[in-house]
Amino acid sequence: MFYTSTRDKSVKVTAAEAITNGISAEGGLYVPCEIPEIDRGFIEKLATLDYIGRAKEILSLYLTDFTESELDYCVNGAYKAGKFDCEAVAPTVELENGVSILELWHGPTCAFKDMALQLLPYLLTTSAKKTADGKQIVILVATSGDTGKAALEGFKDVENTNVLVFYPNDGVSAMQKLQMCTQEGNNVAVCAIKGNFDDAQTSVKSIFTSAEVKAKLAAENMMFSSANSINWGRLVPQIVYYFSTYCDLLNQRKIELGEKINIVVPTGNFGNILAAYYAREMGLPIKKLICASNANNVLTEFIESGFYNKDRDFYTTVSPSMDILVSSNLERLLFHLSGENDAFVKNCMEGLFEDGHYTVDKSVYEKIRGVFEGGCCDDTATKNTIGDIFSRFHYLCDTHTAVAVQVYYNYLEKTGDDTPCVIASTASPYKFSPAVLEAVGSKDAVGDDGFKMMQTLEALTGVKIPAPLAAIQNKPVRFDKVAARSEMTDVVLDMLGIQH
Repeated sequence: MFYTSTRDKSVKVTAAEAITNGISAEGGLYVPCEIPEIDRGFIEKLATLDYIGRAKEILSLYLTDFTESELDYCVNGAYKAGKFDCEAVAPTVELENGVSILELWHGPTCAFKDMALQLLPYLLTTSAKKTADGKQIVILVATSGDTGKAALEGFKDVENTNVLVFYPNDGVSAMQKLQMCTQEGNNVAVCAIKGNFDDAQTSVKSIFTSAEVKAKLAAENMMFSSANSINWGRLVPQIVYYFSTYCDLLNQRKIELGEKINIVVPTGNFGNILAAYYAREMGLPIKKLICASNANNVLTEFIESGFYNKDRDFYTTVSPSMDILVSSNLERLLFHLSGENDAFVKNCMEGLFEDGHYTVDKSVYEKIRGVFEGGCCDDTATKNTIGDIFSRFHYLCDTHTAVAVQVYYNYLEKTGDDTPCVIASTASPYKFSPAVLEAVGSKDAVGDDGFKMMQTLEALTGVKIPAPLAAIQNKPVRFDKVAARSEMTDVVLDMLGIQH
């Protein structure tokens, strides 16, 4: 299988090249030239396998330049016993009849990003040996909270790599910030920026494509790659867990083989739900993909109207990983739905950069409406949902999962569509203890002692604090730098010890 660029379809690279490069030279994102198709027998086989087996089967369809032994090394390394606190890796649990939760936060950083970022270091180092042997790989990351820590943890002390993470200083939770700033490892660095996630993401993309910066790195035998979901190696592992949850429902006798399900995903950068789209296009029986947003409802408006507009009020919410107005992975969807029209995609992205908005044509919009539904809720509704779900089902969800739950029930009420549904749960509630504590009715949520709040939440709910979060309490802060957006290039060079 080969990969092309959303902005130049004359590009043709292998999976290893796409993963190593991270982003195409002209700024486009890599996409598969064809989406593999599966049949009922493939799903039947997957249902008999554990998560590692399912991952190998699906990834082998996309990473065709990896040998079987290379793929075994990567997948076994990522998901072996002890990496995740649950044997199933990504378990599917029932909320109520017809509604299940796909728990994606049982990894070492307690967020769904671990599902891909435990695997990406193996994919990237294996790819680099094929395509860039001998070069130091510089992983440049912009994060809205969870990707940064997951990348730092996944790549810490991995040979021939450096990991540099930027996050919005006032745009992540206290626990997310502490996770990053206490990170161990000799090849990691973290810096806060004055601005929001979109500022960080835009600047990181600019640094990536800067000929001057790339030349400085090349002189030091270094090259950039990415751990954000702009990297195909970050996105392709996420396809696996949508197949896995369908297999879980089959094994739990919640559905019959071939029966369609709906999937609800809380998302800001669109990568998580795009992985579900790829699964659907491969042949996984999915009826609707329901995209859940918080008060930053740019995706809801786009799905409902075909008009994408980032020039709007930006809200800092209790679900900070979704506080995003520029959804990078939407570019990939536009490429596929426009019939691989790279000129159309390039025009849309230029319009977004120059004017702050773009509108898709009728044919693309109709295709979007045929697959996607959109919905959003504000912080008040998010907290109310956390309290309601805990009261009704004794299930404690985080602030992002709660957005998806509320959007799903709004969709159900509006449409009456009671198709069996899976809601993607993206983080442990303990990463957002203040809001979750408030939501379940505790007066002890006031204060700034995050660890005391976690202990109060555990005592109140009986839900155990994840060990990785509890362990942070006594770790020293290693990184406390805050920089202006205009200083980010210099920060990167300083972190790498390159003169400028």
